[in-house]
Amino acid sequence: MSFPSSCRVHRTAVVSPDAQLGERVEVGALAVIDGPVTVGDDCIIRPGAYLFGPMTLGTGNAVYSGAILGERPQHLKYNDEPTTLEIGDYNIFREHVTIHRGTTYSMKTVVGSHNFFMANSHVAHDCVIGDHCILANGALVAGHCLLQDGVILSGNTAVHQFVRIGRLGMISGCSATGKDIPPFVIQQGLDTVSGINLVGMKRAGMAREQIHAVRSAFRMLFREGLVLPAAMAKMERDLGQFDVIQEMLAFLRGCTKGINFMRNRFHDDLAA
Repeated sequence: MSFPSSCRVHRTAVVSPDAQLGERVEVGALAVIDGPVTVGDDCIIRPGAYLFGPMTLGTGNAVYSGAILGERPQHLKYNDEPTTLEIGDYNIFREHVTIHRGTTYSMKTVVGSHNFFMANSHVAHDCVIGDHCILANGALVAGHCLLQDGVILSGNTAVHQFVRIGRLGMISGCSATGKDIPPFVIQQGLDTVSGINLVGMKRAGMAREQIHAVRSAFRMLFREGLVLPAAMAKMERDLGQFDVIQEMLAFLRGCTKGINFMRNRFHDDLAA
């Protein structure tokens, strides 16, 4: 077994002969790299981490102790097919993060770049995670979910299978969702929308006019008592010139599980 001379592999680490390590990779004590795992340049695999192939890991990722990436999915119908996990660049996987590979040869789990997975967070089989997402401690994502760019799952949150969360969507701590969350929307509690991600939109560099358009769209969707098709028609008619509104409408047209609604106006941050 040979690796680039710039790699540092601890003598107690277990690295499969099928694995490929890039330049300047560090593999800590008692770490395990099992099967056809491709590890990109400048990755750090901390002591006691586990990587299972088939899996690809891009450049500059950090995998901390106890994290398990690429293990078989927790699915009773999984038939030991060589499914995959594909991970982009510059992600952080803290202690005891678990991310499972796909369930069938035609399915895979995909993680983008610049994401932060805090301790004990979990991403199940066949999920797609975008870029710049944050999963705080204990955040749980069930199978076949989609998290678009910039999504934040706060601590001890849960996302039901097949749910989609739009760009810059957010779930507050100890909350859960069984339905889709449109872009820029915050959910708090069980299946309850509470407001818009104003801080996230500002940090993302969105213009004042875009943010005002999202505020108005939120009011149409969640405060005016309109059924969803009517609210979408009003958004298109009154705000359709804004790209962020077209983004929201495209997301809503793709909903198969429906969306959540407000139960209590007390939590609405639009008056802030």
